[in-house]
Amino acid sequence: MASELLDALTLLEKEKGISREVLIEAIEAALISAYRRNFNQAQNVRIDINLENGSMRVFARKEVVEEVFDPRLEISLEEAQKINPNYQVEDIVELEVTPKEFGRIAAQTAKQVVTQRVREAERGIIYSEFIDREEDIMTGIVQRQDSRFIYVSLGKIEAILPANEQMPNEQYKPHDRIKVYITKVEKTTKGPQIYVSRTHPGLLKRLFEIEVPEIYDGTVEIKSVAREAGDRSKISVHSDNPEVDPVGSCVGPKGSRVQAVVNELKGEKIDIVKWSDDPVVFVANALSPSKVLDVIVNEEEKATTVIVPDYQLSLAIGKRGQNARLAAKLTGWKIDIKAESEAREAGIYPRNEQLLTFDEEEDTEEEYTID
Repeated sequence: MASELLDALTLLEKEKGISREVLIEAIEAALISAYRRNFNQAQNVRIDINLENGSMRVFARKEVVEEVFDPRLEISLEEAQKINPNYQVEDIVELEVTPKEFGRIAAQTAKQVVTQRVREAERGIIYSEFIDREEDIMTGIVQRQDSRFIYVSLGKIEAILPANEQMPNEQYKPHDRIKVYITKVEKTTKGPQIYVSRTHPGLLKRLFEIEVPEIYDGTVEIKSVAREAGDRSKISVHSDNPEVDPVGSCVGPKGSRVQAVVNELKGEKIDIVKWSDDPVVFVANALSPSKVLDVIVNEEEKATTVIVPDYQLSLAIGKRGQNARLAAKLTGWKIDIKAESEAREAGIYPRNEQLLTFDEEEDTEEEYTID
């Protein structure tokens, strides 16, 4: 019995990662429940498990009192002092009450309780592991799909990928390996519930952290991300080190780094632009790949009017307004785009004191777009 018990505890500790102390507590709780249920006892009892010889004994715990009202929970001072003369009122006396059939009955009755406690402890370990991975990226394997969710195995647990977090240009098949972004970890009565996403902007950020060592070590920082999953995204990057080109670092040799991210996102187009604390420069960069002639800033309304060459107007606005919309999300500024001819007629361009001019050479240094 002793060797079997020790072997079982060692195996569970190794395979499930549950400490022996937790398992012992589960067994003790199960045996107390078994004793009370099978022997119709309501005493306050304690279970003693001897791991050396495998014995299990039951002790009734009774309080020493002057007058006994409930013999199941109390013992008189006179009776207590027959056991040990040193007992005083309010002391606790332990009396062994192990039934002859306790071992067999306890083993049968306790099995379910022990299993439940082990399962709860295992769920707690999984929850603790994954709660620290919220807003992180993991590689999972597609398991199955129903009308609402795709279920992705993350090893110890199956995560849920809701329909609104799935990329519209992707099809998910069983056994596909995909990278997912953990958006939420919940503790439920059925165990931890993990929600993941393929559309969250955080996924794009984490992918660049994986591919670009300069981002991982903090030399280059991703300042903001704007994403329309499956179609196009923009990220702004910055480095405090003047010798580091943040855009070039993200692009990589021959575009290898950004191409790896594009491949993972099944061809999603990505614009990489240089961040600036000057809204004029930042908004101009954010409208990549279009060219910008001028940016007029309204600080009070946090709005900008952007002047672009006539032939660049549709490019600046983008298909269904996508380029302008993403640029506004990226910068946090409202953006109103006007063609050069319209701006001249309105008398807002050129201004007497031009804040900044943008030429083709500067633009190619400040932005990178991969289609």
